[in-house]
Amino acid sequence: MKIYLLLSLIFALCLPAITAKCDVPVAPTARQQPESKEIHGITLTDPYAWLRNRENKEVMSYLKNENLYTSEIMQDTEDLQKWLFEEMKSRIKETDLSVPSRIDSYYYYSRTEQGKQYKIHCRRGIEEGAPEEIIFDENKYAEGKPYFALGALEVSPNHNILAFSIDNSGAEKFELAFLNLVTGQTYPDRIASTTYGVEWAEDNKTVFYTLMDDTGRACRIQKHRLGEEVASDTQVYLEEDGQFWAGIGKTRDRKYLVLGASSSTSSEVRILDASTPDGEFKIFRPRQKGVEYGLVHQNGYFYILTNENAVNFKVMRTRDNEIEPEKWQEFIAARDDVLVDDVDAFADYLVISERENGLQKIRYFDKDGQFKHIPFDEAVYSAEVDENPEFKTSIVRYRYTSLTTPQSIFDFDMATGKAELKKQTEVLGTFDKTNYQSERIFAKAPDGTMVPISLVYRKDMRKKGPAKTYLTGYGSYGSSFDPYFSSIRLTLLDRGFIYAIAHIRGGQEMGRPWYDNGKLLNKKNTFTDFVSCAEHLIEQGYTDRELLVINGGSAGGLLMGAVVNMRPDLFKAVIADVPFVDVINTMLDPSLPLVREEYEEWGNPNEKEYFDYMYSYSPYDNIKAQDYPAMLVTAGLNDPRVSYWEPAKFVARLRTMKTDRNLLLLKTNLDAGHAGASGRYDYIKEIAFEYAFIFKMLGVKF
Repeated sequence: MKIYLLLSLIFALCLPAITAKCDVPVAPTARQQPESKEIHGITLTDPYAWLRNRENKEVMSYLKNENLYTSEIMQDTEDLQKWLFEEMKSRIKETDLSVPSRIDSYYYYSRTEQGKQYKIHCRRGIEEGAPEEIIFDENKYAEGKPYFALGALEVSPNHNILAFSIDNSGAEKFELAFLNLVTGQTYPDRIASTTYGVEWAEDNKTVFYTLMDDTGRACRIQKHRLGEEVASDTQVYLEEDGQFWAGIGKTRDRKYLVLGASSSTSSEVRILDASTPDGEFKIFRPRQKGVEYGLVHQNGYFYILTNENAVNFKVMRTRDNEIEPEKWQEFIAARDDVLVDDVDAFADYLVISERENGLQKIRYFDKDGQFKHIPFDEAVYSAEVDENPEFKTSIVRYRYTSLTTPQSIFDFDMATGKAELKKQTEVLGTFDKTNYQSERIFAKAPDGTMVPISLVYRKDMRKKGPAKTYLTGYGSYGSSFDPYFSSIRLTLLDRGFIYAIAHIRGGQEMGRPWYDNGKLLNKKNTFTDFVSCAEHLIEQGYTDRELLVINGGSAGGLLMGAVVNMRPDLFKAVIADVPFVDVINTMLDPSLPLVREEYEEWGNPNEKEYFDYMYSYSPYDNIKAQDYPAMLVTAGLNDPRVSYWEPAKFVARLRTMKTDRNLLLLKTNLDAGHAGASGRYDYIKEIAFEYAFIFKMLGVKF
């Protein structure tokens, strides 16, 4: 980077000094050696590669200076942020209780207390008047720590020992420990750097856990016997294919331990009798490229959910002593218009989670093979089967929510066909769901595909003409962005905002082809779908370019980076949370977390066809000398999924290239990772900050 570019950058950044001083943070590229590499005949020059070295004092200085600049720019909103925080908090029942779940002779639940950031996990006996027993207080373990995350919380089958794991950095490396729930004593056994998966064998002393390799890939399953030296733990499984992750669980009837290895497109399962943890895991079906499957167990049968010759998946079944694929029989046939999402087994019932026309459905089969649907009333909603730890029951618990209905927990009795509302999240204050209206509309993509958009707004504030609009989306990994209620969102709706979700390709809302048509060499459909949704909202008079704010995080942050390069004229402001924006440089480095595993999502840039395609949309590589909307970009210093330097580099290059005077802010959480602040109050403060940015950009009077 030549010195005159650095000087012109300093001059340009001094222009939008709304409340800030002129000492704007600037990436000191003139004092750093750009990194260059040649691939497929193209020379890639990266002037900000030095930001990857967090041990470099200049890197930390740069991030802190960016934070200082952001604080100075937003200084005039500090009172607003406090007001927003208090308003959002005032709607939350701070001292609250979850719906208890019965497991054997106990009811397990969690509760929160006013003023405390984290949950308190409890249980009590099923007999009337049984006293509460606190089994794990997250606040105790979070005390004095800038960050806290709970990984595992698993009680042994006899309910006497608690396996728990915690992370105090945000790097998603958890220390696994054990607590005797009878004596209250913590065992000396400590296992460092585990991942999320922990499972007990039925002997109440053997635990299986997961370790990661140097890239953060969960690849090794270990077996620990309580009271023995951790150094003597046995390796049960090692996944050597860098595109596969490994994990372990147990069937709901507790008969089998299930060890799974999966990539984005293929899977392989091994099973072991849960009462014989020293036995050998048996392959259920060897992996086959492009074939995914998972299984549940019920009364001598395995039910297998698979996509073999079934794009939207089907359900097969076989006796548990005849697991060879040629013995499998079709139980639920594949359908072109219905995606089978999941299967849950109970003693006398099977529960099937499906998606049809973008909406979630739940149906169940009784022991006579008859099936029925659980009915839902609203046109736009989300409904998901909950954890349901009990096997011998006719009750299936599910969670229901919509853009206007707070999360509701129902117990549905499959024997009687009746649902009982166990709890609906209470919204304090003046909230009345009848004041709000939700809609589902469709935008036409460039190839003619109709893309759903979910909308919600306050009826009495929906006047003729364009309104302030908050449009969000994700569109990756087949992860569906289902509509849900948020009391925090009321802060926008009650000030005349429309909240909109673009259900773009790359998700799985409309079935598996919706995902397949938004990945690899179809990835640009994700971005053009989102642009089409924004254009449709403008064309139909819901909003206009001066009132439209967009948001996305992680892979949704990639979406933000791509569409802002493509159509910066469409948006007034952009919030990109922990955005995956440095696609090429990251995917060319297999030593980084998630890279090799995600070749099946984005493509392998070492192959020219994929490199050329990824290079054509990679946000960092496609920044142009053009006007951009106002932008707030966030990062987490300890983020293992999207490294902090991706948003940092993206902002640095934007500062040198963009031709406008619009605000550009980088805010790095120096104590957290991918999910941002861990405490519930700190999380609300982060949202209050982002909303204050929106209000500032749109000139909203508070």
